[in-house]
Amino acid sequence: MRRILLAIRVFFGTLFSGATARRVEQALSGPEPAEKPGPKAKQPASKPAAPKPPARSEALTLLAALQREARFVDFIKEPLDGYADAQIGAVVRDVHRDCAAVIERMFALKPILTDEEGARVTVPAGFETARYHLTGNVTGEPPYEGQMVHHGWKAAKCELPTWSGSPKAAKVVAAVEVELA
Repeated sequence: MRRILLAIRVFFGTLFSGATARRVEQALSGPEPAEKPGPKAKQPASKPAAPKPPARSEALTLLAALQREARFVDFIKEPLDGYADAQIGAVVRDVHRDCAAVIERMFALKPILTDEEGARVTVPAGFETARYHLTGNVTGEPPYEGQMVHHGWKAAKCELPTWSGSPKAAKVVAAVEVELA
């Protein structure tokens, strides 16, 4: 059925468009191969299409969400020299709460270990270096025993919004705000 529809499109395109007629004629009469490959000749391997890069980095998507919902970039870029500690503290509460909500919604962070910081823990043999960061006197072979300084974090999910804007706006973290009178 597809070929029939294609044939009809080619017929009418050729009939009513000189440019289409030239392209069809060229495709049908195309260059003859100089030598037909024999049965043992290798055909060139077709290269798989390179994956299309994303229109927008996921890092920018996260940064834009932190800005939109918590004014994170505004806070970080604001020089704090002229403000009193009490003024900064009041703003930090809001930014902290709103950033935490964004991170929780997108990643649902959970501690890797549920023990209290300061507890004695055992690092098993064959441990993953992404899961455990060893400090201090690291000698010998695992398992290791030591005091947990930080419980670590892992994401229970990763749900970033999908970018639906134009490629020109892909690097925009926050739009210009203009109030009209």
